[in-house]
Amino acid sequence: QVQLVESGGALVQAGGSLRLSCAASGSIFSINVMGWYRQAPGKQREMVATISRNGYTNYRDSVKGRFTISRDNAKGTLDLQMNSLKPEDTAVYYCNALIGIYLTNVWGQGTQVTVSP
Repeated sequence: QVQLVESGGALVQAGGSLRLSCAASGSIFSINVMGWYRQAPGKQREMVATISRNGYTNYRDSVKGRFTISRDNAKGTLDLQMNSLKPEDTAVYYCNALIGIYLTNVWGQGTQVTVSP
């Protein structure tokens, strides 16, 4: 089994930066794709960025050039560097991992990011 714990959420002014981190524990060797998702009040959860085990990345259009996802397979960590933050980036950010050959979904508990105008 794998457990995910996020950290790094905070209140920041528009134009500022934050770095989110996710620490995986348990059978980290079984983790395939990892990603960051977010959910704003009244909206559906959406993909922000994903990264495969070999480093292939994918970003939603609205964060391209501002956010950078990275991971350390040996340590079981996932990071999201967020620059030039905008109020519309305000949301609860969730760490996600797809586990094993059946790509079982595992989620963290979420961390709040609030960007003030």
